[in-house]
Amino acid sequence: MTATSITSEVDFTVTGKQAAFLRLPHSVHRSAYGWIPVPITCINNGPGPTLLIMAGNHGDEYEGQIAVSNLARSLDVADIRGRLILLPMVNTPAAEAGLRISPIDSGNLNRSFPGSATGTPTEMIAHYIEEVLMPLADYSVDLHSGGSSLFYPPTLLRGQGHSTEETKALLDLQAAFDLPYAWVFTGGGGRSSSARTAMGAANRKGAINVMAELGGSGVVTPEILQSTERGLRRILNSLGMLPDYQPDARRGTQELNVQGSVYAYSAGIFESTKSIGDNVEVGETVGLIHHPETPKAEPEKVSSPYAGIVLCSRAMARVERGDAVFQIASDAEAEADKA
Repeated sequence: MTATSITSEVDFTVTGKQAAFLRLPHSVHRSAYGWIPVPITCINNGPGPTLLIMAGNHGDEYEGQIAVSNLARSLDVADIRGRLILLPMVNTPAAEAGLRISPIDSGNLNRSFPGSATGTPTEMIAHYIEEVLMPLADYSVDLHSGGSSLFYPPTLLRGQGHSTEETKALLDLQAAFDLPYAWVFTGGGGRSSSARTAMGAANRKGAINVMAELGGSGVVTPEILQSTERGLRRILNSLGMLPDYQPDARRGTQELNVQGSVYAYSAGIFESTKSIGDNVEVGETVGLIHHPETPKAEPEKVSSPYAGIVLCSRAMARVERGDAVFQIASDAEAEADKA
C-alpha cells in the first residue's frame, strides 16, 4: 500500500459494516501523540463495484454532510451489493468549525490534491484520498454546496468522458442523480489531469466520478437535502449496489456550460437584481453595490460580461472588490447547435 501518515481503523477488505475513524496524526500542546478523528463508514458485502461518497470537503457545506451521515446510519450490510465507503466530513477540522478551510493550517482541501503524506493536516487528508481511497474506488461522488458565500440550485458537475464507456457511465450517473441542472465541463480531466481537486484525484486514479453543488448560504434547505438523499440512493440502485430500492420516475436534467463569474469591483453592500434561473444578456445590469457610509453616493451598477442564465448567486450582502456575485451558464444543447 502507498505510504501514508494516516491510519485507518477500518479494514476495507472485511465483509460487514464498520463505522470508525481515520487517525490523522496531530501533535499539539494539549496532546503530544494525538490524532484527529476523521469519521468513515465502510459497508462491504460481496461482489460488486466500490463507490466512494464524501462530503465536508469544505466545512461550511452541509446538505452532503447530513445525507452521507444518514446513509451511514441507515444502510445495513444486507442492503448493499459491493463496497460502499462513506466520508461525511472528510475535512474534519473545517467541518467542525463550519468553515470553508481548515482552521488548523488554512488548507482548502479541494485545492490541495494530490497532497503529501508528510505535509500539513489538509495535505495528508488529500494524499490519503488520492493514494489510498481512490485506487479502491470504481466510482466516486463528491458533495459540495455554495458554502457560506454562494447558493446553487441542485447541480451535478461532470466531465465529458475520455472514452465511449466513460461517457456512458457519466451520463448514467447524471440520470440517476436526476438533479435539475448538470454543469458539463468542456475540457480537462482524464488520467493526465492536473486539477488539485477531488475530481482531479479521481480522474488520475481512474474512478468514474461526479461532483454536486447542493444549496449553500450556510444553511440546510429541506428540499435540497431530500433531493440529495433521493439522488444518492438512485445512484446506488443504478450501480446494482442497492437492489431493493425502487426509484421513482426521472424528473429531468438541463445540461449547462458555465460561461464565467460576475465580480464586484468595489466594496459595499450588494443588491441582486437577478435570481437563480433568470436570463441574462451581455452588458445587462444584474445588481447594485451600495455605499451607505457615503449618503450622497449613487450605487454602482454591476453588469454581466456573459449571456445565459444565473446558475449561482452570492449569499452575503457585503462584498469586496474581487468577490464573485453570480455565475452565468448557457444551455449546453444550444451551445452545441451553434457549433
